[in-house]
Order: sequence, then structure tokens, then C-alpha cells
Amino acid sequence: MRCIFRFCVLGLLTLLLPTALPGKETPPRRVRLGDVTSVEGVRDNLLIGYGLVVGLNGTGDRQQTVFSVQTLSNLLQKMGIQFTASAVVVKNVAAVFVTATLPPFARPGTSLDITASSIGDAKSLDGGVLLFTTLHGPDGQIYATAQGPLVNGGYSAGGRGNSVQINHPTTSRIPGGGIVERDAAFDLSHLNQISLLLRDPDFRTATEAAAAIEHELGKGSARAVDSRRIEIRVSTPGSDIASDLLAKVENLTVEIHSQAKVVVNERTGTIVMGQQVSLGACSVLHGNLSVVITTQFQVSQPLPNSQGQTQVVPQTTVKATESPARRIELPEGASVDDLINGLEAIGATPRDVVAILEAIRAVGALQADLEII
Repeated sequence: MRCIFRFCVLGLLTLLLPTALPGKETPPRRVRLGDVTSVEGVRDNLLIGYGLVVGLNGTGDRQQTVFSVQTLSNLLQKMGIQFTASAVVVKNVAAVFVTATLPPFARPGTSLDITASSIGDAKSLDGGVLLFTTLHGPDGQIYATAQGPLVNGGYSAGGRGNSVQINHPTTSRIPGGGIVERDAAFDLSHLNQISLLLRDPDFRTATEAAAAIEHELGKGSARAVDSRRIEIRVSTPGSDIASDLLAKVENLTVEIHSQAKVVVNERTGTIVMGQQVSLGACSVLHGNLSVVITTQFQVSQPLPNSQGQTQVVPQTTVKATESPARRIELPEGASVDDLINGLEAIGATPRDVVAILEAIRAVGALQADLEII
């Protein structure tokens, strides 16, 4: 079973890694400029608020969560109902943090998707309704409001020690439950120049993108400032002119030159390598040392009429197994396919591959950035 698991994981890893065919160069990849860049200043904004969910079927906050009852008391006092919060016990309300993302160019009246997350000890938000909640931006100003019934993608049920839970019942969404109240759109009408930002910085890509823009708009209309920023000159400021210019620029196609990188997720054993990754000549010697410690508890009974006591005696066994070292040779300029084939031949697990890659980079034989997430 273990060998089958290794083969499946490494086989899947091989499929994820693009490799070049022998004797044939892979043609450069061309993409739309709008798919790999963003306009400086045109961005999302995060909103947050504090609210109260009501209508729960006894799955709300318990008595030890005092701020939900205090919030309910303050809300009812505004409606002319006076009572002492400490004298009330309710289980159908829950205090939540409400979050949303304000998209660029959002105008008052635009709908937003809302997420409500319990901050108390509520068991579930299923069937609840979020009361009127204001959402604030980083500057403390109110940019949106939210209210409506929650859509829960999970549930929790059970009792007397038996329960079942699907997904996360304490986090819910309200599709279109928020409304933008303040205009926070980025104004393009006053700009004399527009800056495009590459999502993956690269000097060659930035230079070639600027050249493509100049070919479309005219000489001197664009320049690459650095590996990420491309400045475009706007001849006549105006929102309609800037929009037309960006529409033309975003539709241009450019060659993408990706950086050689290896991304490793050590928790899940996932390893993804780009095609540009190359290896220097090296030799890998790998072996496994397994130490297994087991403890069994045995009961020692005293002899009859010996005035002894029954004792539980632990019996600990230590077993160490070391497999012989396995070796693979990688020539200068070896490809990703050569590395994977060699690791598969020695039966390396994903965790072994992570350690081997770190060691190869340490000796300088991995010509790529190794990023561990």
C-alpha cells in the first residue's frame, strides 16, 4: 500500500511539472497584457463591521458571551425598550464580525457579497438574519451597510454526546446583502499618466510590454520604469480618453518570461516546479532511518494473601530500522523530468523530495528560487 501511494503521488507530481521535449524548444507563451497587469490605484478595499444575528434556533451565544446581550440591550434601548442586560438570557442571537470587499469603481447603490463570522460561542448561524450593520474602511468612514438572511454552507446537529458537523456552521454569507453608501471610485479623469503593475516582476517582460504599447500608441507613449511598473503617457487627460487607452493596452499580447521557481508545501507534500528550472551536476545519496517506540501496559497481580497491590507496569520496546542509502546522479543541465525520474526510481516520498531539494539548493546545484509555503 505504501509503494502504491508513493507511485501515485510522484506520478501526479510528474504530470504537474511541464517539461520540454528533447531537441525541441518550447515556444514563448503570449498572454493579454490585461491578464498579467493591474492599474496602479485601481484596487479593492476591505470593509469590516460588527453586527448581530437573530432568529437562531437555540444555537446562538450562551450566557458567558456578554457582548451579544449588551448589543441586544443597546439596540432595544434605541427603540424605547429598557431592560437590564444581566437579567436576560437568550440563545437565539449571536454576535458576528461582518466583512466585505469593496471593488474598484463601486458607486453608491452597488450590491456587495457579505460574510458573517461568529465571534462568540454560538454553535451555528443556520437560519439567522443579520440586522442592519455598518461597514467601515481603514480610515474609519462608513462605506457600506449590510442586512439580510444568512446562507449557511454547513450545519451542526446532535445531542447527548452524539453530534455531526458539516463544513463550518459558524460562518455564513449573504449574497448581495451589502449596499455601497459612499463613492470610493478611483478618478481617472485628472491623470496625465497611467501606471501598469506587473503581477510577476520581470525586467524583460516590462521592457517588451512597453515596446508593444509604443507600437500601438506611438513612440514615447510608454516606458518601463523598473521590473514591475510601466508608465503610459496620457496625451489629453479625461476619463473617457483614459478608459479607451486602457482598453487598447489591455488587449495587447506580450511574451511572458517567468522566473525559475520551485514552490514547496511541506504540510501537504505538494511540489510544483516551473519549466525554467535547471539543475547543476550533483549526486544525491538518500537513506531512511526509522525509529519506532511502542509501549504496552501489563497488569501485575500480587500473590494470594501477600498483602500486595495490583500494579500497571508499562513495557516499552524500541525498534530502529535503517535502510541502505540510495543514489542518483544528475548531469549538468538536468531537467525537472530527470530529477523526478531519479527520485521515483529510489522510491522517495514527497517529504523526502522536500529535503532533497533543500539540500540541492544548499550546494548550489538548483538554479531557481525555492519557496516554502
